[in-house]
Amino acid sequence: MARSKPTDTPAPSGKAGRGPASGGRGRGASAAPGRKGKDAGEKKPGRLKRFGSQLSMIKQAYSLTRKNDPKLPWILLIAFAVPFIVIELLAILVLDSPWFFLPIAILLGVLVALIIFGRRAQGTAYRQVEGQPGAASWVLEGMRGDWRVTAGVAGTPQLDAVHRVLGRPGIILVGEGSPNRVRGLLAQEKKKVSRVVGDTPIYDIVVGDDEGQVPLRKLSSHVMKLPRNISAGEVNALGKRMAALGGPRMPVPGGPLPGGKPMTISQRQVRRR
Repeated sequence: MARSKPTDTPAPSGKAGRGPASGGRGRGASAAPGRKGKDAGEKKPGRLKRFGSQLSMIKQAYSLTRKNDPKLPWILLIAFAVPFIVIELLAILVLDSPWFFLPIAILLGVLVALIIFGRRAQGTAYRQVEGQPGAASWVLEGMRGDWRVTAGVAGTPQLDAVHRVLGRPGIILVGEGSPNRVRGLLAQEKKKVSRVVGDTPIYDIVVGDDEGQVPLRKLSSHVMKLPRNISAGEVNALGKRMAALGGPRMPVPGGPLPGGKPMTISQRQVRRR
């Protein structure tokens, strides 16, 4: 019985090291189909599908903006026509042919029209939400970049609110509502935050159109233009320390809903631009 065992299982040869190596390759090969299947299950949408979804969102944003801006079609037409005509006139005067610069004229006209459309759409969105509770948090949450927004960290029953933003400038406290009540809320929140963040710069902003306040339509650009005082690593460390302060302490809408209507996809897209 002792000798039958090696006859059933061949003894390893002098190149025994190949056994595990081949086995490792076998395991890797057997795992590969599983990975491929997983990747196939999480297949990303194709370029045409993404392009179609972007076109549908632009169409939805155009329809929404046109309802509140009846002059939009004529403005876009002028925005396209002016650079197109200028480029074509230069082509005729310089090269004596309108066809050489035709693609450039079309692309430039479309680009200018899209830029004008984006600004008009953004202005329409701001006019719809201005003066409503939660408008400032709606703007802050739409900023591009690593901005960590906590909405409604302090507030009053009259829906005055203070929102806290953590970013490279440091801590930004943004208040919206009645200026007299908001200033008191900002002072209290600033005192509480300073105990946690130490020497980190703390900015306070009151949203409004009066002197010393920041208009809602300029809030995003105002915050993003603040000086970069801390590094990305310090932002992460501060985020962990500020978790002890907790989250929202009052029910502030995630985004203002003009006229009680639900927020559309295009409105969310416009606010992120």
